[in-house]
Amino acid sequence: MDFLKLIEQKRDGGELSPEAIAGAVAGFAEGTVPDYQMAAFLMAVQFQGMTLAETRALTLAMRDSGEVLQFPEDDRPLVDKHSTGGVGDKVSLPLAPLLACLGYRVPMISGRGLGITGGTLDKLESIPGFTTQLSAEQFVSQVQRIGVALGGQTAEIAPADKALYALRDVTGTVPSIPLITASILSKKLAENLDALVMDVKFGAAAFMRTREDARALAKSIVNLATECGVQTTALLTSMDTPIGRAVGNWLEVKESIACLEGNGGDGSKDLEELVIACAAQLPGCDADRARAELASGRPREKFNELLAAQGADLAACEIKLKQDTTAPVVRDFPASGKGYLARCDARVIGEVVRDLGGGRQTKDAKIQPEVGLDNLLKPGEAIDRPLCRIHATTEAAADMAAERLATAFEISDEQPSLDPLICEILGGR
Repeated sequence: MDFLKLIEQKRDGGELSPEAIAGAVAGFAEGTVPDYQMAAFLMAVQFQGMTLAETRALTLAMRDSGEVLQFPEDDRPLVDKHSTGGVGDKVSLPLAPLLACLGYRVPMISGRGLGITGGTLDKLESIPGFTTQLSAEQFVSQVQRIGVALGGQTAEIAPADKALYALRDVTGTVPSIPLITASILSKKLAENLDALVMDVKFGAAAFMRTREDARALAKSIVNLATECGVQTTALLTSMDTPIGRAVGNWLEVKESIACLEGNGGDGSKDLEELVIACAAQLPGCDADRARAELASGRPREKFNELLAAQGADLAACEIKLKQDTTAPVVRDFPASGKGYLARCDARVIGEVVRDLGGGRQTKDAKIQPEVGLDNLLKPGEAIDRPLCRIHATTEAAADMAAERLATAFEISDEQPSLDPLICEILGGR
């Protein structure tokens, strides 16, 4: 294969054949295509884009670089949900056991946080004893047995995607819709799904800043996944404000469990709205059925079953849940005036939690699971209490957070009008 010729062809706006793309991915995975040439190819894609046929070929080649999960015949559909990432986005934690209780099989391959974006795996690993490292065989066995498994991408699942993403991350080629689409769907198609729900976020703390960009990404994913035989729906959701009242790994686990127990109160309304909306997009479900099942208590029991299956110490978890705080330093962050909260900037909130140790500046950074913010006041609410509570490892870190939080909130004399959380739904039934 003359890979230089492929680079030049894409650089000049040409369309590559599926065979050429498959050969390029295989060559990169085998080491016969060097990093510097693949980086040049990725930059050409960044500027020239890809057709649907090219994106499909890239996605399938990345999927086929590893193992595709093989599940036995079963009446329960195989389903999953994926979010493009957000602050306080803990939806997967209550959603996965809910879907299992609704009669679906949920092989949910999740990721870690990077920067201000929270990662489902980091949240789960704040639970005592919980392991996210499952082999493909363990994944399939657990899903068949209890209906759900939550784990990370292994070397067996789309390894070419893992290598390509690492290269994109250091070559300025992350924000390419074809490359994002292929990265997401190569992993989801490796799960052998029947249906997929996408939560594509836009706004201050989202990867896609505008609704138009988010819609373009959502259409790309929906169209390709549907063409590959997976019934797919995309929700366009706002990420200007954090989801729920907690941001930080253990704090978000606590809020997720409160949602499963029906004890989230007003703070979980947006969390519950997203959980119900995601479930309602799947074949055979609707919002009323999902809401009734969530209120039944069965998803909370299923969550414990999931924890036990993946090594969690349930007794230690229950003890930890009963503690109001687990960080060394906890303090309120007071409001600077009276009135109504007009803005709670998710980007600033995410940066503060990251800098407290709850997120990563680099992939290898160590996470502090206990830090973060909770009791967040939400836009539109009257200011009758502190704006949030800071959980930190040191007094100095709490001081830093308080100084930065001063820019995250905006107060108005009049109650503001609020945009809907879910702005649009694409694809689906």
